[in-house]
Amino acid sequence: MKWPERWLGSGTGLWLASPWRRAIVAALAGALPMLAFPAPSWWWFAYVALVPWILLARSAPTGRRAAYDGWLGGLGFMLAVHHWLLPSLNVFTVVIAALLGALWAPWGWLVRRFLGGVPSAGRVGAALLVLPSGWLMVELVRSWQGLGGPWGLLGSSQWQVEPALRLASVGGVWLLSFLVVAVNVAVAVLVAVRESRMPAVAGLVATAAATSATWVWSPRPDVTGQVRIAVVQPGVIGGANSAEARFSREEALTRTLAGQDPDLVVWGESSVGFDLANRPDLANRLAALSRMTGADIVVNVDAHRSDHPGIYKSSVLVGPQGPTGDRYDKMRLVPFGEYIPARSLLGWATSVGKAAGEDRRRGTEQVVMNAGHGLRVGPLICFETAFPDMSRHLAQDGAEVLLAQSSTSTFQHSWAPEQHASLAALRAAETGRPMVHATLTGVSAVYGPGGERIGSWLGTDASTAAVYDVPLARGVTPYVRFGDWPVHAALLILAALCATEGFRAFRPRRTAPEPLVPPARTAHESPARHGR
Repeated sequence: MKWPERWLGSGTGLWLASPWRRAIVAALAGALPMLAFPAPSWWWFAYVALVPWILLARSAPTGRRAAYDGWLGGLGFMLAVHHWLLPSLNVFTVVIAALLGALWAPWGWLVRRFLGGVPSAGRVGAALLVLPSGWLMVELVRSWQGLGGPWGLLGSSQWQVEPALRLASVGGVWLLSFLVVAVNVAVAVLVAVRESRMPAVAGLVATAAATSATWVWSPRPDVTGQVRIAVVQPGVIGGANSAEARFSREEALTRTLAGQDPDLVVWGESSVGFDLANRPDLANRLAALSRMTGADIVVNVDAHRSDHPGIYKSSVLVGPQGPTGDRYDKMRLVPFGEYIPARSLLGWATSVGKAAGEDRRRGTEQVVMNAGHGLRVGPLICFETAFPDMSRHLAQDGAEVLLAQSSTSTFQHSWAPEQHASLAALRAAETGRPMVHATLTGVSAVYGPGGERIGSWLGTDASTAAVYDVPLARGVTPYVRFGDWPVHAALLILAALCATEGFRAFRPRRTAPEPLVPPARTAHESPARHGR
């Protein structure tokens, strides 16, 4: 009996024979991992969420159909993880999800190639390496900023699991994604292929052993002290004069910090809507706040610059005497939200959603700021916290604390604020540096150098200022030292696969030797001779 009939039942197999029904099932199967991310945050579900998608692709009647299953599952995944963009981009969200979903088409083909039918132990063993490697390549390609960035990497669903955070310090979020996919592959084999369960069990045991070994071996952050960092979250402020009203609210909240001895005060993204060089009155008010609290203030200016053409989003450090000169201009902008790629062709997106009316300008380099009290901080703005390489470079450059200034007010009642806040836990664990995620409207959060939560989140309904005792740590994590080595390992695995497949394709086939035919003999048992 063929697998679809044995595992799904003959009726279900016939039902899936319809291309449209199969397409819907593929999209729904691809959407399931969404539940592992905040707000549901069912982190444990990530280890089985891909199983229906894998089972569907391996049952495909042809490699082309498996590739379609991969593509449509990718569409469902991208649409589900980014569903909160629908009110802003409308139908364009579906178009983007369909385009990026095509990245999973080769992965769907690989699932059938290695797990289709009754795979041998060798094929299952290879699948436990090849399929996670293929998934990592999809995540790597879509992590390019021009394609939207690495929002929703599968490994980031494990942000609140302590053993996973330890693994992140060794191989970053990439190692987590690899292991999560490997577990899903093993579970799919256990469910569907009775004859190949032993290698699947061996894969699960190996994953558990590797995780346990990393737990014991990986170095822990060496805590050397602590600093007091205040987060100012004004909440939702609208209206025609929202920029002025927001500044006044932030100013009032910052005054409440007097006497609490913060070492640094952090405001959220777009917390100042005017260039401070053009508004010396605002710069003076910030300097007065710095003197009152006894701490420097990191604000975020979203305005046309007086010394450069165009709009920049910039982290600006302000001390008792005014702006110190330390400034970081955002480098990785949100496609459509902060600029429109190929605006001459895609500018129409502004008519169907809330796309950027004017492109923001990019910064050119990352900056580590001297924030007073001997503290060195590395700022990131908005979805730059999704890029593990940026926080890694800041740690290499000597940042003691990572700062994230964000605003998800457009998506206030969606899952986006919780998803965004959770990313800081991964960045802290990867680098061994604490991270402060300060927002305008929530969720604001602080994490220690191991990725553990410090204090309480400031939710989307809060308008307040809070002070956190943030532990400092020294030392270099393996991830900071060695970088994205899981990605490089995945590339080598796929290169070995291509070389093996190429060798098989071009290897000359052996032809069977011609049978040796004995010479004909005459009636007198002597060899016959031609011509006689």
